[in-house]
Amino acid sequence: MKTRSLVSIDDLTTAEIMKILDLAAEFEKEPIQDILRGRVVATLFFEPSTRTRLSFESAVNKLGGNVIGFTDSSSSSVTKGETLNDTIRTVNNYADLIVMRHPIEGSARYASEISTVPVINAGDGANQHPTQTLLDLYSILKTQGTLDKLNICMVGDLKYGRTVHSLLMAMSRWKTSFNFVAPEELMMPDEYKLYLRNLGLTYYETSNLTEVINMADIIYMTRVQRERFSDPMEYEKVKNAYVLHENMLGETKQGMKILHPLPRVNEINTDVDANTKAYYFEQALNGVFTRQAIITTLLGLK
Repeated sequence: MKTRSLVSIDDLTTAEIMKILDLAAEFEKEPIQDILRGRVVATLFFEPSTRTRLSFESAVNKLGGNVIGFTDSSSSSVTKGETLNDTIRTVNNYADLIVMRHPIEGSARYASEISTVPVINAGDGANQHPTQTLLDLYSILKTQGTLDKLNICMVGDLKYGRTVHSLLMAMSRWKTSFNFVAPEELMMPDEYKLYLRNLGLTYYETSNLTEVINMADIIYMTRVQRERFSDPMEYEKVKNAYVLHENMLGETKQGMKILHPLPRVNEINTDVDANTKAYYFEQALNGVFTRQAIITTLLGLK
């Protein structure tokens, strides 16, 4: 690994990404191992989380390690005015690795620069979520058999959605074409579109999901995140912009899969759950194996 920490998907070379995906496949075959015996992983979640936190904890427990930490900032000394600097420097004394989610963009990079142990970014504001990206890549590779020459349709909150930003950066390493489906208020930020143009990759923007749904190898649904809006009225205007129903899937590609970083609110109707193209719950399970691979790689154990 070039860096001890994993803050952005760009911290990894393509070869390192593929190594982690190969390791994830190994852990899927044999998830219970004793690799982390005597090791402690600290999970510092300054924002609420279910899947990310629990899948990290499950990954550590299955490998024989121990977990310490907190599930929201109200249960930490942040409420007493402790700085992030002091929190990280203190936790360094207790853990071999830190997993951190924080609402402020750049917080994970800052933590990695002052920490004496590896830091994994579990989401920093609307910026990046690299471990979600790696489990997404593993899910895409498992279902499509390749990461090359795929059409990825990203739907919903493309402005604030850190999962789509990270996935775009990762998939741009291959000959990927993108369809961006969002209301005008939540379109993909210009810097990511410029990034694709500079690489010679194609993308198409629309507010009409039915216009592009049949082109997709992967439909990546996202929720409109209430917590990213300072104006409640703006959230109300766009919260139900797209809802995927089972009857919309009839003409889609046979091998197409629907991914979602979860939690969903109502952007995927429950009638989709029984369709063989729904893959979001299996995707969440893939997070355990992928995070096992990430942790053991960063600690130099694999």
